[in-house]
This record gives sequence, C-alpha cells and structure tokens, in this order.
Amino acid sequence: MPIHLTFDLLAAVAALALTYAVWRRRLRDQPLTQVQNGYVAALSLGILLGSYGLGTANLWLSGLPGLGRSILGALAGGIAAVEVWKARHGITGSTGLIFVPTFATLVIIGRIGCALSGLEDQTHGIPTALPWGQDHGDGIPRHPVALYESLAMAGFLLWALVALGRRSPLILSRGFYLMVGFYALQRFGWEFLKPYAPVLGPMNLCHIACIGVFCYAVVMMRGPAR
Repeated sequence: MPIHLTFDLLAAVAALALTYAVWRRRLRDQPLTQVQNGYVAALSLGILLGSYGLGTANLWLSGLPGLGRSILGALAGGIAAVEVWKARHGITGSTGLIFVPTFATLVIIGRIGCALSGLEDQTHGIPTALPWGQDHGDGIPRHPVALYESLAMAGFLLWALVALGRRSPLILSRGFYLMVGFYALQRFGWEFLKPYAPVLGPMNLCHIACIGVFCYAVVMMRGPAR
C-alpha cells in the first residue's frame, strides 16, 4: 500500500476518534446543525470538488500532468458549499467548531505521509542548505515543508484542546474561523518554499487560495457568534 494512502487512512481514523472524544467531553452541549437537511452532503461535495479542483489546477499550471489533491482546496470547497447551504436555510454564525480537531488531525498525520512519499507525490519543498533538509533519494536536500505544516497545526491543535478544556468563549464561538485563519496564514508562508509555478508575482495558485480563505476567516470573525 502506498505510503501516502496509508497515512491518509491513519489520519482519517485518528481524526474521527479525536473528534468523537472532543464531542463527548467538551461539546455534547453544543447544537449539531450539521445533521440537518443535507449539510453533510453539501460539505462532502464541496470538499471533493475543492480538493481535486485546486490540486489538479496547481499541478497543470506548474507543467505537471495528472490529477492532484489539495487539503487547502478541500477546506476552501467545503467552506463554500456550507456557506451556500447555510444561506439557503437561513442559518447565521459558525457551524464548524466540531471540525476543528478533525481538520487539524488530518493535516498533522496526512502531511507526515506527504513527507515520506518522495518526489513523486509533488509535495516536496525547494532545495535548501539547512541541516534539516530532506533528501528524497536524488542527493538534493529540500525543505520538509510538509513537516513544517504538520508541526504548525499540531501547535494549533494543542492550543485548541486546552482552550476547549477551559471552555474559552473565544474558541466556543469563533474556534472554526480561528483555525481557518491560522491554517491559511501558515500555509501561505510555506508555499514560498514549494516549486510550484507562480501565477501572480511570486505567488502560486495556492497562495491566492490562502488569501481568499484568510479573508473569509477575518470577515466571519466579525460576524454573529455561533
């Protein structure tokens, strides 16, 4: 079984387990709008289209053939689909708090799979002279950008779990938007260490997506509470 697929499956199992544990211990008193009127169906469709859409477009713009997947695209697509669903059902405020441990865990474990998958996975970084550069077998040390992202989200998840344990009003009302904004911000920085083709100045397509997702988080942070 390919390394990436193995870690994707591990990430999915761990994400489900942690999400369930967090719900039982910290969020059982919170309403689950997600189970109503096709929320999960809309979310799933958005994730699928966003993941393959952004991932494939980014590869093609970089002159690389084949289909690609993107966790950033999955996040953006899922957000777009859910916001359309919410607008149609007259729902305001955040419905995504339960997905904070889910998404963070998927990134933390899934990115380890990216780091171990080598050059064929197309998720490696640009060459570096730093001592922790990762050699994928061609003798060229590269930035382990996948591990950078994994560590960044591990730090966020640790903070989020502590905040949930303390019943912080900020995490309970704005937790999803905080995660989205943090993810977009750290991902924007790591994208400069990847070999993808630029589309606007020094920025590649994922940079543009990060800006859009970050702006969404900022706007929604100022909106009605969950």
